[in-house]
Amino acid sequence: MLLGVNIDHIAVLREARKINDPNPLDAISICKLAGADQITIHLREDRRHIHDKDAEIICKLSPLPVNLECAIDEEIIDIVCDLKPMRATLVPEKREEVTTEGGLDLITNFDRIEKAVKKLHKNGIEVSLFIDPNKQMIEASSKLNVEWIELHTGSFANIYAMLYSNLANTHHTIKELELPRDELKKLLDKSKKEIKKAALKAQDLNLKVAAGHGLNYQNVTQITSIKAIEELNIGQSIIARSVFTGLEKAIKDLKELL
Repeated sequence: MLLGVNIDHIAVLREARKINDPNPLDAISICKLAGADQITIHLREDRRHIHDKDAEIICKLSPLPVNLECAIDEEIIDIVCDLKPMRATLVPEKREEVTTEGGLDLITNFDRIEKAVKKLHKNGIEVSLFIDPNKQMIEASSKLNVEWIELHTGSFANIYAMLYSNLANTHHTIKELELPRDELKKLLDKSKKEIKKAALKAQDLNLKVAAGHGLNYQNVTQITSIKAIEELNIGQSIIARSVFTGLEKAIKDLKELL
């Protein structure tokens, strides 16, 4: 299974002090040496971490393929077309969110997304859609003629964390899921089955399948068991571990789990 290392959180650490250290570009060679298969970055509309110059230099100099996550905003799509990463992953954005909280609504935004996809394809960029794992979104993705989908694993990850960590003490608490452990285990199993079903449906429609969001060293093997998923994009947990182990070892530790 392929691993895309999302290096946004290196830029998050830099932005905490508004200086030029650490530089996300410095991570690229380490990611390659550690066995990463691609670099993933998210150029958000509010530029809260990765900046335009980061994206420009990374797309120009990275020895690994670059997967650039972005909103469907026309200005952002124009920037991506100029940068020409290997892949653009279209994601929803809300300024007030801490991190991406769900998949794209392909039905409501079909025309805007179709326009963005066509423009990206015209510029030689393959396209992935970050979507929730359900049949309706898979079928809409196929109609949009994209190469990839990326299944949003956030709900699965949150349920897993409520079972096996102190998630209830964080802002990610899911009030409606404050249930007995046996009920949470049922919900976790249901969530995993939904991801697997969506991946198999996408595979049947000749879509390549990636997954990501909230995946970490504890929960990732439950997703790697789904053979229809070809790639995982993981960032926060890798960068968090690297503080203690170094980035190369953090990546290698995760690659062993894949």
